[in-house]
Amino acid sequence: MKNVEVIFFNALSEAQVGQLHSLFQNEWWSAGRSLADVRVMLQNSDFTFLIVAPGSQELLAFARVLTDRVFKAIIFDVIVHPAHRDAGLGSKLMAHILAHDEIARVQHIELYCLPERARFYQRHDFTAELGELLFLRRSNQVNPL
Repeated sequence: MKNVEVIFFNALSEAQVGQLHSLFQNEWWSAGRSLADVRVMLQNSDFTFLIVAPGSQELLAFARVLTDRVFKAIIFDVIVHPAHRDAGLGSKLMAHILAHDEIARVQHIELYCLPERARFYQRHDFTAELGELLFLRRSNQVNPL
């Protein structure tokens, strides 16, 4: 999509929060998130980035970052509206995140994804070559993902 701009926001509009919640409901990794929990998540994320449709506030793409601003930053919830996928919005969003002053200076920027999405992130210089590093999770939920 041409003429879109990646926007750095500390807060989404109420309409965009609702749109984000709707987008999350369509993905295996975020379906079932409550609107109340999405609001808390947004309040506690260090950085949020979004792409909106030209001339409107329609949410086309979103991502958020948690960071200590020195050693580690982790990118979460990279999502593009299904009607706008394969238009380069995900790449535009990632490029903007990685160029952000407070993120670009962090020693390690990390994320996790499904194997079929790895090539997309490798184009942005992410690697799975981490030696014997393991991904571990402890869940406090009764029915973890």
